[in-house]
Amino acid sequence: MEILRWLNEQLLRMQWLSDLVAWLLGRAGMDPSSRLGGSVHFFIYDTIKIFLLLAVLIFAVSWIQSHFPPERTRRILGGMRGVKANTVGALLGTVTPFCSCSSIPLFIGFTSAGLPLGVTFSFLISSPLVDLASMILLASIFNWTVAIAYVAVGIVLAVAGGTLIGALRMDGEIEAFVTRAPAVDVAPQAMSWRERAAYARDQVIEIVRRVWLYVLIGVGIGAAIHNWIPQDVITTLLGQDKWWAVPVAVLVGVPVYADIFGTLPIAEALVGKGVGLGTVLAFMMAVAALSLPSLIMLKRVVKARLLATFLFIVVAGIVVIGLLFNATASFFT
Repeated sequence: MEILRWLNEQLLRMQWLSDLVAWLLGRAGMDPSSRLGGSVHFFIYDTIKIFLLLAVLIFAVSWIQSHFPPERTRRILGGMRGVKANTVGALLGTVTPFCSCSSIPLFIGFTSAGLPLGVTFSFLISSPLVDLASMILLASIFNWTVAIAYVAVGIVLAVAGGTLIGALRMDGEIEAFVTRAPAVDVAPQAMSWRERAAYARDQVIEIVRRVWLYVLIGVGIGAAIHNWIPQDVITTLLGQDKWWAVPVAVLVGVPVYADIFGTLPIAEALVGKGVGLGTVLAFMMAVAALSLPSLIMLKRVVKARLLATFLFIVVAGIVVIGLLFNATASFFT
């Protein structure tokens, strides 16, 4: 257990990096325990930690993803029906590190190929919401119990949401151009070890290029919350005892366009200020699954009734998850 604890502290939480940044700030004449020094320490430490973990994790996840191109994913899902198909669709979403906007073209492809509507929505919910990289990053900031629980409830939400949408039989709510689009049947191409490595490297470059600004903004906001906003102000607005905290967090998160990696430092700072774990996880889920640009893109693909149903199911599910996490907070600490 001591070895595991040491590995968690040094490899995931990177305590060595925190100590190094504090030492360097001290050598530069800045006190890391002061308000300004604490903000600078938070910003440098979290930025380096997130980008280091992100590069390693996205490379590993992309290597796994190279075995599941869209054609192969469609073939796997094409022979399944019912809750099993929704579950597999949600699980496949966890190995595709796409943001909500990037998931829409795959959603169109799966729908035009004739996959059940509920299965495609399970994938659409799961893909931006949960993945292996976000789980390990959550563990580096909170703990493994929180990280595993987040992924588990995210998959449950994706399966339940897709199953419910499938049961409502809303296939007629898809725009005609989607169902009329020809499905191109392309045989999966075998990739060599070198090709998989090149693909994973390119994915790291692409995803870091896409999220770096959001990470820096998120770390900056987290540093400000952590060191400049009084705790009593935050707990008065979003304290764990406030019934409105979770719904407000979801409503705030929906119009925000960012990656889940950019919200992690904000979540870390908010929890440190006394905001309920369920509240910050609900905010992260809303940002990841319901960004405004993705909803605008989805509106061009589905009709208003289906879009409203999707929104209601996902928002209600996230609110319930947030409330459950807040109610069982003692289990995760």
